[in-house]
Amino acid sequence: MSMRPGPYNRHPIGPGPLIALALLVATLWLVFLLDAIGYAYARIGIGRDALLGLVAASLVGGMVNIPVARLRGRVIVHEGEIRVFGVRYRVPVVERSSGTVLAVNVGGALIPTGVSLLLAARDHLWGPAAIGVAAVAAVSFTLARAVPGLGIAIPGLVPPVVAALAALLLASRAPAALAYISGTLGTLIGADLLHLPRVRDLGASMVSIGGAGTFDGVFMSGVLAALLVI
Repeated sequence: MSMRPGPYNRHPIGPGPLIALALLVATLWLVFLLDAIGYAYARIGIGRDALLGLVAASLVGGMVNIPVARLRGRVIVHEGEIRVFGVRYRVPVVERSSGTVLAVNVGGALIPTGVSLLLAARDHLWGPAAIGVAAVAAVSFTLARAVPGLGIAIPGLVPPVVAALAALLLASRAPAALAYISGTLGTLIGADLLHLPRVRDLGASMVSIGGAGTFDGVFMSGVLAALLVI
């Protein structure tokens, strides 16, 4: 039986304008995000030409994962239940998880790391950077959690705030650059690298360092930290 739509069950706008509105909002958000990234890079002393190349490389590199190792699977024992002659028995069930491929994301890890090292060399920030990175790494390691099926989760605003505070306390010159370095490398080390021993517990076929998309935690920690420095 078919039913004609009445005047009271039609959407007042319609699907076409809704799709157009969603695309407009997504476009405005992307423009705002790219503008914020550009402003952050300008604050740390990266020119416009280099900025466009870095953003383009990060966008493309975010889709590229370079395998670096393969972790062996581990034996997982969990409790199962069987029924025999109407009686239920709890028995251990042994499963072997498949191996996990460990990869490094180009846009989310390698490029931000390269930028951080260049900034440290250019502005002679090796000493303050070591302290700032260590502080952010310690906080990131403490707060990060390995979530099966998701990866390493961490409160997104905490590492940038710690990096910005460290930069303001440690650097009299180039505080934005120091905040970027501390936020990027500190998050990468504390949230990702130091949690590698727990990667096999995630049950994933592949784990990518810095691979939660181009604008992942490592990438955005550096950008937000540079923006927070006044």
